Amino acid sequence: MDIRHLQYFIEVSRFNSFTRAAEHLFVTQPTISKMIKNLESELGVTLFEREGRKIVLTDAGQVVLEQAQVINKAFKNLEIELNDLLDLKKGHISMGLPPMIGSRFFPSIIGRFREQYPEITIQLVEDGSKKIEEDVAAGNLDIGVVVLPTHDDILNTFSFVEEDLKLVIHPEHPLAQKETIRLSDVRHEPFILFHDDFVLHDRMIDACHRAGFEPQIMSESSQWDFIGEMVGSKLGVTLLPESICRELNGHVKTIAIVDPIIDWHLGVIWRKDRYLSYATKEWLHFMKEALQDKY
Repeated sequence: MDIRHLQYFIEVSRFNSFTRAAEHLFVTQPTISKMIKNLESELGVTLFEREGRKIVLTDAGQVVLEQAQVINKAFKNLEIELNDLLDLKKGHISMGLPPMIGSRFFPSIIGRFREQYPEITIQLVEDGSKKIEEDVAAGNLDIGVVVLPTHDDILNTFSFVEEDLKLVIHPEHPLAQKETIRLSDVRHEPFILFHDDFVLHDRMIDACHRAGFEPQIMSESSQWDFIGEMVGSKLGVTLLPESICRELNGHVKTIAIVDPIIDWHLGVIWRKDRYLSYATKEWLHFMKEALQDKY
């Protein structure tokens, strides 16, 4: 048995598919199947059972998976520490970014970092804040950008944006001439929300509840610009952060909400107990300085 047997087994378990694991690892399916069979023979257990066209872990497979993940993590840490010891100044960083946040705050910062550290690669994974926090906590991502607070004592964090949500409506809406508004003033309007894996989804519903009503949800999306276009087409109203509102086209009107005030804080998170590679530490330091200078 070598580390590749365990790594291939982990990937098959993650995708519940030999084919998808092979595609992800850029190897053939027969190679994956052979590795798993060799691992089963060496351990003397069956790791997967087939249920129709699907595969599922056996009880023995679940036990092996738990230990394989520990071994694989230790092996990766060994590689990272040896690279740091040799001061190669190379590395790879995996970072989670919500779609709404990434395009607004990070392209120029990543570009400047790559100019300074051309041998360090950054893999960007787009997802909602909830999923990103889960993946950072599980060790699947090195760093994540999320909506604070995280409510998790295993994560380090630093905040870089603090602003409020604003109401976004069509310019011909009867309330469009107001400078400020109570959220309850739009209680009978259809709302366009982010999908429920976005923290803003929960934040918007909670704000409506605090204002004393249950929102009528007309549609959900993962794209802030598409949500803005739907509001511009008179399909409903929405709530968006101030910085995103400034990016919207002229087909909508934004109004400050005074009751309740809905805050939106962004932060960068990483695990407290996880070894940070040279690349990750350099990126955190670079990002913290760039974001705090800018915001």
